[in-house]
Amino acid sequence: MSQKDKLIAKLRSKPKTFTFDEAELLLGYLSYRKSDKGKTSGSRVMFVSDEHNSKILLHKPHPRKELLEYQVKQLLEQLEQEGLI
Repeated sequence: MSQKDKLIAKLRSKPKTFTFDEAELLLGYLSYRKSDKGKTSGSRVMFVSDEHNSKILLHKPHPRKELLEYQVKQLLEQLEQEGLI
């Protein structure tokens, strides 16, 4: 099982320990790139995919590293709607 498949399986299980770094890595595997909005963007991070004509906005958690439960659910739902997982 590839790392991409492992991340998808972990996301689908809706864990409380899914980190922002794991989300960023998974989105990279799915042809998303982090959009640099400059220093004024704060903790909001936009991921853009020209291939899928889609945008995903995540709030980078701090000081913790794990995404909140609602963020994991929203990410999962959006990727399923796009037909990517």
